[in-house]
Amino acid sequence: MARSLVVCISSSAEDEKWLFTFILMKISVITATYNSAHTLRDTMESVLRQGYTDYEYIVVDGASKDATVDIIREYEPRFGGRMRWVSEPDKGIYDAMNKGLAMATGDAVGLLNSDDFYTSDDILKTVARELSAPDAPDAIYGDVHYVNDEDLTKQVRYYSSKRFTRKRMRMGYMPAHPSLYVRRECYEKYGTFDTSYRVAADFENLLRLIYVNNIRMRYIEKDFVTMRMGGASSSGLQSYKRIMKDHFRAFRKNNVPLNYVLYFWRYVEKLFEFV
Repeated sequence: MARSLVVCISSSAEDEKWLFTFILMKISVITATYNSAHTLRDTMESVLRQGYTDYEYIVVDGASKDATVDIIREYEPRFGGRMRWVSEPDKGIYDAMNKGLAMATGDAVGLLNSDDFYTSDDILKTVARELSAPDAPDAIYGDVHYVNDEDLTKQVRYYSSKRFTRKRMRMGYMPAHPSLYVRRECYEKYGTFDTSYRVAADFENLLRLIYVNNIRMRYIEKDFVTMRMGGASSSGLQSYKRIMKDHFRAFRKNNVPLNYVLYFWRYVEKLFEFV
């Protein structure tokens, strides 16, 4: 559990009192990589730009064949001892994430994909503040946006988690996973990623944490992560078919009733996310 020292000071600019909390919370940020040389620098630079520095950065590489490991070695000294990494064969991205979770020592854990980057430099500060509050939940989540891979300034889609509720998981919804930060103890208590799922082990994991075990969640209205289009779960109709298959299997595994009408209405709603 994070500890905090609270000091109340006066703000002359706003002529009111603000409560500043000096937070003692360690955050584990995990990045899984495989042949990520094209994008990894952006990811690492966004971590280095964070104003909040009580974090550990864990990189789990799947024995990349390009320059990924060279980049990891290049950046390691810039983290001043806050970075740990491993490069070895794995069974895919969810296996790599599980390795990262096993290495994590922070109070809270977040996953930052190797082709994504933080949208602003106050993301970890926001996470630490929200998860250190007196009424802090078990997890927080926010929004993400997708950009064109060739032009990172061109927004293609905005994924808002504002409408997410526990009940909407039965429709196949989940909070934007790259924006999610969960107390490490929740993973220890309820389990990590089931690597037998091809593309939706993240959904199954959150169905287990949020719907079945009812961990306490809080939405933060903030754009956490910028994502490039074309990832494992955003690459066309075939991807949606695989996701649907994994979702149905996750419902069965966790004994969650499936309403097919509600589930397929999700795809109608998704059209409004695109710009």
